[in-house]
Amino acid sequence: MNGEVMNGGGPVDGSPPLLKLENITKRYPGVLALDRVEFDLRAGEVHVLFGENGAGKSTLISILAGAQTPDGGRIQFRGQTIDMNSVHHARSLGISAVFQEFSLVPQLTIEQNLFLGAEETTLGMLNKTALHDRAKEILERLGFDLRPTQKVAFLSRAQQQMVEIAKAFRSDLSILILDEPTASLTDRETEQLFALINQVKARGVGIIYITHRMSEIRRIADRITVLRDGRYVATVDASTSEGELVRLMTGRVIDELFPKVRFEPGETMLEIEHLATADGTVSDVSMTLRRGEVVGLAGLVGSGKSEVARACFGLIPVAAGRVVFAGADTTGLSPSQMLDRGFFYVPPDRRDEGLMMMRGVRENIVLSALSEPEFSRGPFLRRKAEAAKAQELAQRLNLQPLRIEREVDHFSGGNQQKVMLAKSLTREVDLFVFDEPTVGVDVGTRVAIYEFIRDLCENGAAVLLISSDLPEILHLTKRVYVMCRGVLTAEVTGEEINQENILRHCFEREAA
Repeated sequence: MNGEVMNGGGPVDGSPPLLKLENITKRYPGVLALDRVEFDLRAGEVHVLFGENGAGKSTLISILAGAQTPDGGRIQFRGQTIDMNSVHHARSLGISAVFQEFSLVPQLTIEQNLFLGAEETTLGMLNKTALHDRAKEILERLGFDLRPTQKVAFLSRAQQQMVEIAKAFRSDLSILILDEPTASLTDRETEQLFALINQVKARGVGIIYITHRMSEIRRIADRITVLRDGRYVATVDASTSEGELVRLMTGRVIDELFPKVRFEPGETMLEIEHLATADGTVSDVSMTLRRGEVVGLAGLVGSGKSEVARACFGLIPVAAGRVVFAGADTTGLSPSQMLDRGFFYVPPDRRDEGLMMMRGVRENIVLSALSEPEFSRGPFLRRKAEAAKAQELAQRLNLQPLRIEREVDHFSGGNQQKVMLAKSLTREVDLFVFDEPTVGVDVGTRVAIYEFIRDLCENGAAVLLISSDLPEILHLTKRVYVMCRGVLTAEVTGEEINQENILRHCFEREAA
């Protein structure tokens, strides 16, 4: 065993664990994804899998869900050795997984997606009434405000996440696997999910939970298993300190996470005057941003903080107010026009908005700069220049593996985020807007992103950091705007930037 600590191997009463993995190994061409990994799950517990992107977490749960088969090792379920050979086999054992990447068919309804491959029939005919009634019962039991007949294509990402979770509850559960399930959920929806977790725990269901959020670990975890580079590191109690978990996962101490940023505010780059959006998500917002500073924009999910930046960048129609960028009125300009002027927006959803998942790293990195003379000559693209620039930026951001022709979809989430950041460096940019830049990435990638932001600021760029992660706001900014329900509730500076102040302003209009 490659671990530092092993805290227990089964239930205290001596009975076998619900699930036990021994020496699980998985190889891909040129990559050893799992190297003799050990893991066990008890009935009625939440066991968190913790590790950086690329540590092997996703590969391990894919094996448990029957989507992949291991190249070595043994899987025991309720004390019996099994050969997990298909998703159908896993589901027959009551093992259901909710993956971070959705597996829904957009053209079908919610009820059709819930029972895809497991439809109810009567005399060989699809029983649509029974399917509808069962779907409605599951959604109501879970507390999800969704109609079974809604088409998935028209759902928000958070609603699609609810459908994925509901799929896991369509049959009797023995093991529930949740991979970053709260990434797209609001606080209220997250509370609903945690209530569900408590319910199924009480029924003896074992839960494998993947998250990078320490607050969630403190809230629901019983034990934590740490993986690093495809190897088992340790299994520890959920009360283990954050600093120790970071050390086990990365070898770093927690004090090294946030770099010190040198602020030298210069000319004003962005002025927002009484901005209101056509969809009503933003109302009468005014703020400024200067070169040489990182400004925070904080607020709860749904506060309108992302919509402010999206309206400035031309992604959302402006109903009232003005956007002045680099001294010129840019209200209502398109994203391509804002790009040409030196405004770069990094969206929170890398899969749907930030990257072309089925294209290579090189193509993604240079996509926003193809019109630049460096990468094109008339109607012809300069592939060698593209490759040289992509290779340079991939090395700068420590892309792993360093393969610029590889499809982005084949990289871990943290490395996909690095590709998004690299895109912003292919042209002249004066203002960088990072919208939730560390959602779903590991601690090591977080450090790289924070250092990237620091370097941009210290080199004279203006940086707007939009984040629901308060430690990011507290450690990386000297000026913070706070939003609640579409309205700016405060501008906080200097020593006033603390958790209590910001949270108070986040809830200001809620209490009004």
